[in-house]
Amino acid sequence: MAIEIKAPTFPESVQEGTLATWHKNVGDSVTRDELIVDIETDKVVLEVVAPASGILSEVLKAQDDTVLSNEVIARIEEGEATAPAAPAAKKEEADIQVAESLVNPAAKKLADERGIDLSQISGTGKGGRITKEDVVNFTPPAAPAPAAAPAPAAQSTEEPMPAGERVERRVAMTRMRSRIAERLLDVTQTTASLTTFNEVDMSALMGLRKQYQDEFTKTHSGTRLGFMGFFVKAAVEALKRFPLVNASIDGTDIVYHGFQDIGVAVSTDRGLVVPVLRNAENMSIATVENSIGDYAGKARDGKLSIEEMTGGTFTITNGGVYGSLLSTPIINPPQTAILGMHTIQQRPVAVNGQVEIRPMMYLALSYDHRLIDGKEAVQFLVTIKQLIEDPAKILLEI
Repeated sequence: MAIEIKAPTFPESVQEGTLATWHKNVGDSVTRDELIVDIETDKVVLEVVAPASGILSEVLKAQDDTVLSNEVIARIEEGEATAPAAPAAKKEEADIQVAESLVNPAAKKLADERGIDLSQISGTGKGGRITKEDVVNFTPPAAPAPAAAPAPAAQSTEEPMPAGERVERRVAMTRMRSRIAERLLDVTQTTASLTTFNEVDMSALMGLRKQYQDEFTKTHSGTRLGFMGFFVKAAVEALKRFPLVNASIDGTDIVYHGFQDIGVAVSTDRGLVVPVLRNAENMSIATVENSIGDYAGKARDGKLSIEEMTGGTFTITNGGVYGSLLSTPIINPPQTAILGMHTIQQRPVAVNGQVEIRPMMYLALSYDHRLIDGKEAVQFLVTIKQLIEDPAKILLEI
């Protein structure tokens, strides 16, 4: 009996996806709930598993094909799955060299075309699986690895080009990167974006963190005390005081949100994603830190669900972890404001008429001037500054 394998049901915000990688070939045995194919949307990569055990009898969609919600993409001939057959003679040498590591078919094909030894690539996919992106991003070592030196012909194609050569490489954008580009361009064209800046003295917060880090980690089952938990709680309090910053524009209407759903920007190999802390106003600092850690792990593994990245009333992004001193973050629509954190730098500042060296951070608030006036934006950012410089106010909610 043939069983259909269908694409997942996409939410309204996702119109279609791209078939990224087949993990099984026609004729392969599959077991129920085994990963069969990855489908990339403009937000996440969705994993499609086998609905039953049997043999993959038919594949209806090829890699890079467009896939619609609930569309049939393959069929399984139901029955008890047999143990995988021994590698056929047509299997490439790279399959043997990578031993226990799994390699996506698209990755193998691209590696063969480029003469790349797959044993030199560290897989970033599930269970160490080598993906097509891993092959695309692979930079060969300056000298061949002694244990797995490539054949002379392959070696010559991967060596650096002689001086004076001008080399170009054209790679198609992923669906996610393409969608990010579209959204960012749309924001610059459809919002009256403006950025206001301030700086915050991190001395008090850093001292509090140093004093209680060990006790906090022990009490909260290994969760480390970071800065983001305090900034999220400071943002929640500031949003309560300035509800327009927590609002959104819908046509000619202003939508006020009676809750604070804070998006926290996370950078991944595929692009920037923004998982959302639902009802952050009800979260403790420990819960915020733990949730952010979980989201970061899911983001790296491509496990974030669409629901976890949908919505949000305000966003915080931290370019400081990469060394950014100052930037103008771009609003995440339909939100009307975004807070940018930056690197902490020791700088001379005037304190009570004396010059002191303090750990300072620049803050940036980009906002939609159609809804938020400059006075309100500045006051909002000053509130964040005051709460961070006196973190007891965050804990006491004053």
